[in-house]
Amino acid sequence: MHLASRTYDIDDFWAVQELFHANGWTDGLPIVPPTQEAVSACLEWAMADPAQLVGIEPVRGVAITAEKLAINAVMAGCLPMHFPVVLTTFAAMLRPDFLLHGATASTGGCAVLIVVNGPIRLELGAAGAFNALGNSDRATAVIGRAIRLCLINLMDVRPGAIDRSTLGHPGKFSYCVAEDEEDTTWLSLAEQRGIPKEASAVTVMAAGAPRQIMNEWTTRPEEILETFAAEMRANLRHYSIHPGNYALIIPKQLREHLQAAKWSKTDIANFIHERARIHRREWAEVGKGAVVRDRGDSVYPAMESPDQLLVVAAGGPAGGFGAVIPPWLGNKSHAVTVPIGACIDCEPPKK
Repeated sequence: MHLASRTYDIDDFWAVQELFHANGWTDGLPIVPPTQEAVSACLEWAMADPAQLVGIEPVRGVAITAEKLAINAVMAGCLPMHFPVVLTTFAAMLRPDFLLHGATASTGGCAVLIVVNGPIRLELGAAGAFNALGNSDRATAVIGRAIRLCLINLMDVRPGAIDRSTLGHPGKFSYCVAEDEEDTTWLSLAEQRGIPKEASAVTVMAAGAPRQIMNEWTTRPEEILETFAAEMRANLRHYSIHPGNYALIIPKQLREHLQAAKWSKTDIANFIHERARIHRREWAEVGKGAVVRDRGDSVYPAMESPDQLLVVAAGGPAGGFGAVIPPWLGNKSHAVTVPIGACIDCEPPKK
């Protein structure tokens, strides 16, 4: 397989690390040397030609090829079997609705949250239980890291360059979760967003850091979900009143109470949509009174519609915990779901 990228003849592993670090090609951590054999193996697994155009970043006009994605996937530690997820994820991010340039250049410091659904989770050993938002397994760790390295090396999304984040958050190293589809009665996130159950898919969202909640004192769905809604109201008060995609990560202990009461993901979204909203006058209580003016009675929902809520079943089997993952900046960026291994330009993205 012919690769067009520049090559370096270096035998020493640590010299490779210093070369890549000195050129700003890493995320600060050691990388796997992207040899021609390893890169070719990724491309062959995904049946992708090196010159295949995955997409063009619509603001800066940067062309993204399969070869360049494969190089960064190897650097992140991906095996060939991981590469189709990386390829599809980046294609989803290049959709205009995702607004990749804004999400990666903003001072707000969001990261790309990736949710993996379908049979490919089991093939890759992607775990959706213990430590689901942390280092739960190899697959989600390296896939998430591959996306960050691709952004750094293909789009110059480096701190102080394109990336203007004031703070950022740890999800910028890797922010990938597999849904626990086997231990829930709910439809998967991908199924809710129009992907058949037998297909694998990724959903991408420009996301802030997870905000963990806890409620171990009730089994009533309304009271459990009110805890999530309260955290979303806090985000509306403390960060942004613009509506957009939010994600709820609901581990087993809490979702068992919801499922026992026959609450579906749709029921959850409808409840949260009604409860997660504030009045503009509440901004005066958190030091933002100057912007209230004569619009104190205006109501701001966290989401324009229940469909904007992404409910994900994931997390360990015990503990009344959950997480709210807020959007980068309201509806400027929309979550996108794309099937893995399908024609990425054949159907419009799911919003």
